Amino acid sequence: MAPLLEATALHAGYGEITVLKDVSISFETGKITAVIGSNGAGKTTFMRAVSGLISIGSGRIRLDGVDVSATRAHERLERGLALVPEGRMVFPDFTVDETLRIGAYVQRARPGWEARAESMYRIFPRLLERKSVLAGALSGGEQQMLALARALMSQPRMLLLDEPSLGLAPMMADEVYEALQRISQEGVTIGLVEQNAFAALSLSDKAYVLENGVVTLAGSSKELLDSPEIRLSYLGM
Repeated sequence: MAPLLEATALHAGYGEITVLKDVSISFETGKITAVIGSNGAGKTTFMRAVSGLISIGSGRIRLDGVDVSATRAHERLERGLALVPEGRMVFPDFTVDETLRIGAYVQRARPGWEARAESMYRIFPRLLERKSVLAGALSGGEQQMLALARALMSQPRMLLLDEPSLGLAPMMADEVYEALQRISQEGVTIGLVEQNAFAALSLSDKAYVLENGVVTLAGSSKELLDSPEIRLSYLGM
């Protein structure tokens, strides 16, 4: 099966600084693919590049076989590519319910948004309890759930997540990971960037290791979990 999202020979960065160097990563339809690496490895830059938040210097990005390398972020969202950015970035002065409605603003997601919002409350029961609460008053874990739900309101075919467990207590991080498993089982393809290598490899089907802007290892997540190099460098084992 052809990948749903494919980045080939990607070079990208900021101004004259090149962060990603010849990076090729593919995301198989219906699977969870993880990208792991240390701080400064280029993981967030990769997510920004494939989602359209920054321009690429060279290379190609295909979404379901269509070249989207030159399209803007909102156009990629219309095509079904949604990003949950690092730090969640929810609107603090909007309630949970208002935030979900905002998530369905793209044309393809407007029909049936109310029923979809109800489904978000079934996936994230905590949000139902906090339905009328301002997003800025939620805990970090609740904000992460809200950011996930907001992205799902756009009816994505491909969901990109940048460090979803960052700053969360272990119990809340586990709830987020459980939600990702449910989302994947419902047919959404997931790309996951995580510094928590053990969690990322345990959750995903396939994984890439990014170091200094270069892919250094790739394979099934089970293979990487069993790799002595990964266990020593990322799992402390």
